Amino acid sequence: MKYAAALLAASLLISPLAAQEAGSDAAVPDPAEALATAALDAAPVFDGHNDVPIQLRSRFDNQINDFDFVDTTGTGVTHPEGRAMHSDLTRLAEGKVGAQYWSVYVPTGISEPEAVQMTMEQIDVMKRLIARYPDQLQLTLTADQAESAMAEGRIASFLGMEGGHSIGSSLAVLRQMYALGARYMTITHSKNTPWADSATDAPEHGGLTEFGKDLIREMNRIGMLVDLSHVSEDTMMDALDTTRAPVIFSHSGARAINGHARNVPDSVLERLPQNGGIVMVVGLPGFLNEERRQWYSQREAELARQESLNQGQPSIVEAAMTEWDAANPEPQTPVSQMADHIDHIRSVAGVEYIGIGADFDGMPTGPIGMEDSAGYPALFTELARRGYSQTELELISSLNAMRVLRAAERYSSSVSNMPPIETLIEPGE
Repeated sequence: MKYAAALLAASLLISPLAAQEAGSDAAVPDPAEALATAALDAAPVFDGHNDVPIQLRSRFDNQINDFDFVDTTGTGVTHPEGRAMHSDLTRLAEGKVGAQYWSVYVPTGISEPEAVQMTMEQIDVMKRLIARYPDQLQLTLTADQAESAMAEGRIASFLGMEGGHSIGSSLAVLRQMYALGARYMTITHSKNTPWADSATDAPEHGGLTEFGKDLIREMNRIGMLVDLSHVSEDTMMDALDTTRAPVIFSHSGARAINGHARNVPDSVLERLPQNGGIVMVVGLPGFLNEERRQWYSQREAELARQESLNQGQPSIVEAAMTEWDAANPEPQTPVSQMADHIDHIRSVAGVEYIGIGADFDGMPTGPIGMEDSAGYPALFTELARRGYSQTELELISSLNAMRVLRAAERYSSSVSNMPPIETLIEPGE
């Protein structure tokens, strides 16, 4: 690795004129691209959030014995809008992905017992997929296992639960999900849980209830990462007040750049250095591009207006919206706007508190230049052009994520004699 890096560095010293004089037809290397490549070779991407498991459910009913994860570019036929999956082994390799949290997401509109069962089914299907490709994927439970897998050229594969409804308001279920392999839990998804407020639901608890705070403590005790993507600002603050281990935001942006409630406000970013956690920056255009967020709001308002004016006449509504769309094209979101969020988080919290959580297979597309899981090098090339050093790029790509994981493991080890928390959720809480 060091020898190859030295050769690369030497090659960058050859000027365009010298190359021509040497009779070379090769293009002069792009220094930013070369720097990004060197960083990702040394520290492959440790991505915080990928929704392949729910794609396996929605497209294939979790029947995957004949599913080809080497190449999923032809899976558009399995989607109502013709969208192919964003991830497969080929593109993950092209994207320099070395470790991945696979999200075992389940919808919020089902009962808690149904959510518990479905989460177990999603853990099962992802474990089975990982086991089918032992040369490329390895189920990992610890930072040491992840480093070993990455050193051997396999993608270290962690499981993360997206949404506290997945545990049915039970600390016993939380512990059993950890035993099954889940290594983080997003405290809420799009709706409140009985013990925590979501960013995108009407406030109900003012953050975390007392049960919710005990849940954070129990997650710390067992070594499960606390994921604050999707939660309200009050819940973020309560969690930071309660936790004794670093938190993560598995797929969020900076609210100062895009005002979506799913993004992290500066008031929280300012607390990250003290906590030691990270924001794993998301790739979803609606969370990146403020102009697009405004466009979407205007489109929703126009749709509501047309439906009100033309009740019971869907064909008229459809024609009106077709005309509106033609006159108001969706703003484009280049990968540079994802870099804008990284810039902002670095300016407020520091480069040590940034990671990547693209949200592939959980959105229609990533930003232009990083539309699928092959696209991470484009983001890191953009950051290199902005003056990020190789050390900074390696921190963002995976070293920060690994540090947070190790810190959670160390805290859990330090309280290994602490008995399990047995708090029961109060009726109506």
